[in-house]
Amino acid sequence: MELTLLDYIVFFLFVGGVTAFGCSFFFRSRRGVEAFTAAEGSLPAWVVGMSIFATFVSSISFLGLPGGSYAGNWNQLVFSLSIPFATWLAAKVFIPLYRSLNSISAYHYLELKFGYWARAYVAVCYLLTQLARVGSILLLLAIPINTMFGWDIATIIVATGLLTLIYSLVGGIAAVMWTDAVQGIVLIAGAVACALVLTFSMLEGPMQLFEIAAAHDKFSLGSFSLSLREPTFWVVFIYGLLTNMQNYGIDQNYVQRYMTAKSTAEAVKSTMLGSLLYIPVSLVFVYIGTALFSYYTAQPDLLPEGVVGDKVFPYFIVHGLPTGVTGLVIAALFAAGMSTISTSINSAATIILTDFYKRLCKPKSTPRKEMTVLYIASAAVGVIGIVVGLMMMQIDGILDAWWKLASIFSGGMLGLFLLGVVCHTVKRQHAVIAVVVGLAVIAWMSFWAPLHTYLTIVLGTMAIFLTGFVLTKLIK
Repeated sequence: MELTLLDYIVFFLFVGGVTAFGCSFFFRSRRGVEAFTAAEGSLPAWVVGMSIFATFVSSISFLGLPGGSYAGNWNQLVFSLSIPFATWLAAKVFIPLYRSLNSISAYHYLELKFGYWARAYVAVCYLLTQLARVGSILLLLAIPINTMFGWDIATIIVATGLLTLIYSLVGGIAAVMWTDAVQGIVLIAGAVACALVLTFSMLEGPMQLFEIAAAHDKFSLGSFSLSLREPTFWVVFIYGLLTNMQNYGIDQNYVQRYMTAKSTAEAVKSTMLGSLLYIPVSLVFVYIGTALFSYYTAQPDLLPEGVVGDKVFPYFIVHGLPTGVTGLVIAALFAAGMSTISTSINSAATIILTDFYKRLCKPKSTPRKEMTVLYIASAAVGVIGIVVGLMMMQIDGILDAWWKLASIFSGGMLGLFLLGVVCHTVKRQHAVIAVVVGLAVIAWMSFWAPLHTYLTIVLGTMAIFLTGFVLTKLIK
């Protein structure tokens, strides 16, 4: 089956509708900086929660989880099992902390604790990460769309980036989060539709799917050995715990959403909704990969030679789904990418304003100038992100490159935050030394250590925290 007119209509109606819906928040965003960056703290809990969920799920999750379970097993699902622990920590410690400071910046706390150097350092790390993130997601979204539609990859990157930038720039955080909520619903609908079609398309009925998968050990969560060189159950779980602590505890994308809720209690409810919703949805994604394995194992003639790994799911979307459903799922794939990109654009612009412009240009800062900075920063982040995506077309193994970069920056950020929260008597010089030691460990892990790459953020974070803790006890 090839794409039909109905599929194109469904897809373009979704993309056009989301863009128009986002732009409809233009007048609300013009009320001032607080409206553009925090929606004046007026958004319903379910919208905030769905936005957190949609931000967490990118095109990487939409394609990577099915691709991983198709080629392997359910090892990647272990990552999701750590989410309740990270969410509990965010609800008990981080959300009340940010709400009490009443600052839209996640990194204002670090200045209060260690001085402006810490705030600026982490803010720069965050900005670099978001630029790489936007570029990576644009490219990873463009590749399957190229496979499905045959469109030029560079054109897809530019068009997707500009469309997302338009409503992010025009509508501010309210536009980003309300469109996130819509995109999250479409994403879930698309994933469930795929799972149902696969389940009931087996020649001998649904049970055949489970029999084939069980025979090939596809439901395994991975090895329970204590090896640190392989993605065992324990390695993935610990990696997920630290990564999700970073996501829900210190990531500006999430902290900014906490501040859009009407109260601390509403922010906690939203976080619970957005985080815990990801667990069953990620289960659906890994199930799709396993179902694809059983489907094409039972009917190998349906899968052309050379279509392997991450390419199998996009191929099934185009050739295996009913008319109309194909358009819905492609729209869902776009939704996963657009929601994450729009979030990165808005949060990065907010950090540029709060952590640099307002902090360093106080005498020159006025509401009008601040809005101008937000518009210019949003446009700059979007355009640079597009350029990064185009440059990444020349790189092989983009996912590996992204994971290494994210680990380098994430380890340093999380370790410094934990040091400040746990060690109340830690001094500025202790933090500086701890960060230097931690970054050295992260660099060693990223390029030379014989351990699995998932442990980079774990050892980097612990190095910063333990170094600072020990120095606090030894040097008064």
